[in-house]
Amino acid sequence: MKVSRRLLVSVCVLTLSGFAPSFASAADTIAIITPSHDNPFFKAEADGAAAKAKELGYKTMVMVHNDDANKQNELFDTAIAAGVKAIILDNAGADASVAAVQKAKDKGIPSFLIDREITATGVAVSQIVSNNYQGAQLGAEEFVKLMKETGNYAELVGKESDTNAGIRSKGYHDVIDQYSTMKMVARQTANWSQTEAYTVMESILQAHPDIKGVISGNDTMAMGAYAALQAAGRKDVIVVGFDGSNDVRDSILKDGIKATVLQPAYQQAQLAVEQAHKFIKTGSTGVEEKQLMDCILINKSNAAKLETFALKP
Repeated sequence: MKVSRRLLVSVCVLTLSGFAPSFASAADTIAIITPSHDNPFFKAEADGAAAKAKELGYKTMVMVHNDDANKQNELFDTAIAAGVKAIILDNAGADASVAAVQKAKDKGIPSFLIDREITATGVAVSQIVSNNYQGAQLGAEEFVKLMKETGNYAELVGKESDTNAGIRSKGYHDVIDQYSTMKMVARQTANWSQTEAYTVMESILQAHPDIKGVISGNDTMAMGAYAALQAAGRKDVIVVGFDGSNDVRDSILKDGIKATVLQPAYQQAQLAVEQAHKFIKTGSTGVEEKQLMDCILINKSNAAKLETFALKP
């Protein structure tokens, strides 16, 4: 009976650490570490990577760091201790993640980054990210068109520790700032959060009731902002997001949020696993470390084709 209890406790500990228990060797396992799956973008990454890994014959260890660099470091320790073959990572901070990736490299475990870059090169094998600047320009051009090139607007910005937040904001402004008739009356972070965006949008509306548009650094914040605008009876305010989520797709089709920019999360994660597989087998990916994937504008004309961060044929 004591042995059975001990085994049960061991299984519980493994499950709570963020992955399903497996008593087989981890020598054929790929670790997949992302932010919380509460955000459908990150869940799509994890699902895409896991599906491709399974297709290529690997087991997976799927874990979440919740944008906590300390938690991420613990998960790297777990993956390293398990002897995984590779780590697929959407990181918890451009600076804060370098040490964890270096630690894995020093133990002979290669990391393949998706969605977010780190501030060092030569540490990860691959850094596969969306062309955030190109995508932001697409979104900004659509925003200017929807605004008819005039009016007061607000910008919701993502986490300051995430390089994507700054790149997207720059892409937006390099387009919008060309129009002197468009005036940004508020620019605030909502940390990629729908709840925070709702609260921030309420405050912006109180300070600037004449606002005509909102451009958001991601879809989650766009959804929060749009909900606050609806609650205030301001369905006339133009909202544009970035990511290409199913939630925003549905809103676009119902004449709610007007547009978003698709970054191919699922495809990006699968590409990372393919490169990990090639590196494991040959010692090289055959491509440069830093790789950009172009984004696609999503509006009423093509929203019906969008499904789980990918466009259907």
